[in-house]
Amino acid sequence: MRVLALLLAVKAACVLLVSSLTGTVAVNNSGRWWGIVNVASSGNLLTNSKNVQLVLDPSLALLSRRQRKLIRQNPGILHAIAAGLHTAIKECKWQFRNRRWNCPTTHSPNVFGKIVNRGCRETAFVFAITSAGVTHAVARSCSEGAIESCTCDYRRRGPGGPDWHWGGCSDNVEFGRMFGREFVDSSERGRDLRYLTNLHNNEAGRMTVASEMQQECKCHGMSGSCTVRTCWMRLPSFRVVGDFLKDRFDGASRVVYANKGSNRASHRADPRHLEPENPAHKLPSARDLVYFEKSPNFCSYNGKTGTHGTSGRTCNSSSPALDGCELLCCGRGYKTRMEQITERCHCTFHWCCHVSCLNCTSTQTVHQCL
Repeated sequence: MRVLALLLAVKAACVLLVSSLTGTVAVNNSGRWWGIVNVASSGNLLTNSKNVQLVLDPSLALLSRRQRKLIRQNPGILHAIAAGLHTAIKECKWQFRNRRWNCPTTHSPNVFGKIVNRGCRETAFVFAITSAGVTHAVARSCSEGAIESCTCDYRRRGPGGPDWHWGGCSDNVEFGRMFGREFVDSSERGRDLRYLTNLHNNEAGRMTVASEMQQECKCHGMSGSCTVRTCWMRLPSFRVVGDFLKDRFDGASRVVYANKGSNRASHRADPRHLEPENPAHKLPSARDLVYFEKSPNFCSYNGKTGTHGTSGRTCNSSSPALDGCELLCCGRGYKTRMEQITERCHCTFHWCCHVSCLNCTSTQTVHQCL
């Protein structure tokens, strides 16, 4: 099973963990029962911090032995994984809201659809953003005390500068990266081109989170004089991570599977690795996204590739950019209709304590691709 199918199915199951488990609990997802149930009858046995036994529905076969072990060793981390994946999906949809491929999702275990089975730019972004989401959420959960096996990152302590010192609670991005690498990457199998590109893009997502960490400080002193400051490292907002990865998506490198070694000795010294398809291009950095396959045509529906097409999508008739009707509709044209929108308006706060609003109706022009 691909890593994204695994992680996103875990996300669906983790919805159950937001409330205390008593007896048998299950959640329905589009007619299917995703189960974390309080029974001890499966190999997918997990135990949370209160020794409640959580069993993942064995028919889904979601977690490997290694992943189950990691979760047992880190009580509370399933919450972080679920939150991170939810954030990653929302960010993916935001970043591609005006593109032909707008990060569509389904209610099946393979939430992103067949695109994850390809090796194109979109696949690279999906792997990077979901890996970044897990790293970001785990690092934040550590500093919030939600995971029993980690805390704030206290490596930065003591003197820092002439008028400030390290202190406070830094987000534990190193633990987030370590856990993400062990948990997410453990689902990748093989040694082929797809394996190497997936691992590379997973790591690019994690490195982006770590590299965008920012210093935050709090002032101390008489009457707010700020004679000295206490500083710590804080995670970037996930929008910053998404913006960076979107830029890397636009400049992604097409790669090939290379092995310069011709015998066993040289194979050990120079293992198989990724190289640019065009020898004139520079090697992709660890934070670049890589792909090896041309993207499918996202203009029309194609069941084989899993593309939905752009028919029915809302477009901007006055924009020459990718959200414009000419580009988004792939030259097929568009239809125009008038739509009445009712919104709350003229809101007034009344002491104390309620807000009253009027309902205002306006007519808007909507353009939709044919």
